[in-house]
Amino acid sequence: MCGIAGLFYPETPKPVDPGRVQRMSDALAHRGPDGSGVWVDRGIGLGHRRLAIIDLEGGAQPMATPEGRYHISFNGEIYNFAEVRKELEAAGDVFETDSDTEVILLAWRRWGRAAIDRLNGMFAFALYDREEHSLTLVRDRLGVKPLFYTRLPDGAIAFASELKGLLANPALRRVPDEQVIESYMTWGYVPDDQCIVRGVQKLPAGHSIRFSASQPDGALHRYWDVSFAERSSAKPAVLEEELLELMRDAVRLRMISDVPLGAFLSGGVDSSSVVALMAERSKSAVTSCSIGFDEASLDETSHARAVAKRFATDHHEEIVTAGDFALIDRLVDQFDEPFADGSALPTAQVCALARRHVTVALSGDGADEALAGYRRHVFHHGEERVRSLLPLGFRQSVFGTLGRLYPKADWAPRPLRAKTTLLALANDGDAAYADALSVTGAAHRQALYSPELGRALQGHRAEQDMISLMRQAPARSGLDRAQYADLKVWLPGDILTKVDRSSMAVSLEAREPLLDYRLIEFAARLPEKYRIQSGQGKWLLKKSMERYLPEDILYRPKMGFVTPISQWFRGPLADTARGIADGDGLARTGWFNGKAMTDMAEAHISGRSDYGRTLWQLVMLDKAMKKLFAL
Repeated sequence: MCGIAGLFYPETPKPVDPGRVQRMSDALAHRGPDGSGVWVDRGIGLGHRRLAIIDLEGGAQPMATPEGRYHISFNGEIYNFAEVRKELEAAGDVFETDSDTEVILLAWRRWGRAAIDRLNGMFAFALYDREEHSLTLVRDRLGVKPLFYTRLPDGAIAFASELKGLLANPALRRVPDEQVIESYMTWGYVPDDQCIVRGVQKLPAGHSIRFSASQPDGALHRYWDVSFAERSSAKPAVLEEELLELMRDAVRLRMISDVPLGAFLSGGVDSSSVVALMAERSKSAVTSCSIGFDEASLDETSHARAVAKRFATDHHEEIVTAGDFALIDRLVDQFDEPFADGSALPTAQVCALARRHVTVALSGDGADEALAGYRRHVFHHGEERVRSLLPLGFRQSVFGTLGRLYPKADWAPRPLRAKTTLLALANDGDAAYADALSVTGAAHRQALYSPELGRALQGHRAEQDMISLMRQAPARSGLDRAQYADLKVWLPGDILTKVDRSSMAVSLEAREPLLDYRLIEFAARLPEKYRIQSGQGKWLLKKSMERYLPEDILYRPKMGFVTPISQWFRGPLADTARGIADGDGLARTGWFNGKAMTDMAEAHISGRSDYGRTLWQLVMLDKAMKKLFAL
């Protein structure tokens, strides 16, 4: 695991200052504390920060092929590098190191861009072809590893693993993109197709982009996509075994390491499954790490302890309290862009805990997206069945009217909060799912915006982007389209961003076996009844793991890894909520209505409404704006 950065002049190969590349890569030192390197030639500069995981003595970067044509700076791990290496050696290639980096280089020299199809891993790399004077940037299929790039005023293409790497280049103009605020306030994060700094882009997951003199702005190429258009006809027992074998192999590949390795353990189905399969393979006790909360309704540490005891792991745990809110400035530094997923705080804590014991940690991320494990998937699946039985006009008339009349009761028990469900049933399925994903609904966002921001947005709603994506998805059903959107938007923009920045901030490598692309492709072909059955998401996964895990782990209600933000804003953080309208960063942008923010805070503190997540969005945005743009 590493950090990469660099500069490339596609048209006029100007000299590159190695000091500038060094400063960009040094801004990523947390991603690679074990070594650094810079290589420059006319028109190109590659920088690298190394966290040594494989081939500790060799594998230094940037690395070149023996004849010097290809040079690479690589972030990530190629889990099947040994298999690809054997294929290359059989074809006559000779290796000088034991690193997966050299495998990429020689594979590219032999197969060109088709080499990517042979790689199973998480990766983002920059590969320079000296003969053609071209630079190719590549990102892994699911977007586990990040890659930012931009065109500078002097014609250079600058790239880096994190935004802070680009910000270390003084030529980058720091101007906020106000259009992004609509997306951020909708989702709680900045999606992969946008950036808070105007002109900066993120390479999409499953894509490469090639820069050259003939294409100085880059030629974007999608090399992988997931399709939900096919259905497996295999029997459940066969599918169970196939899924289990895919999971075992994914875990096996991700346990290859030359440094200490462990796992995150929340006590939920996914992380417990990973720990179970690790314990099955490991000759020694698996190191497991858990984070709990001082809010009992959200604490899963007792379940994590039960799993740890079952598999005799070397278990470690800590508790997150409201006092840990003081770490918010560290979160802002980690993410650069505003990021308001409430689980970022405990994720940062569990990464710090794990790093005290291991250098690599396996997580259970990805199963919910691949196998329909979120509560929203179960709801959407049920709603789609109703929509298929009743015409839109009838639903709009009956459910729409009831939904508008039904009170918004944030304070009531969940079964009595029917307003959202009624309005969803009155809507088109794709639009309803986009609305369900939004943190702050459209009407509430508009009430918070200033007239100036409202005019600048010209009526655009972020949900429209997701609806368009869902309607173009290679899918057969509403559930398919919802999962496709999760894999393309939610997963790289939120979940993987959270894990990458939190782990890399403490120089920890996080690996996600349940995001092995072979498993994702398998899950996309499953009939819906093997994803959701009897109100249970991830049905096939749970059936497959019954031989390993008890029912109270497999079938208890999903809790989620969520900080008790709403409770904190009514207690120890009430003054923070009241002061949000006076935040320097927000006030100076002119984007928000101060009175609306104050009224919202008071409504939340009194318990009349639950605006905890929106308040958290605004707090994080305020701090990010001050850090990025000195507001």
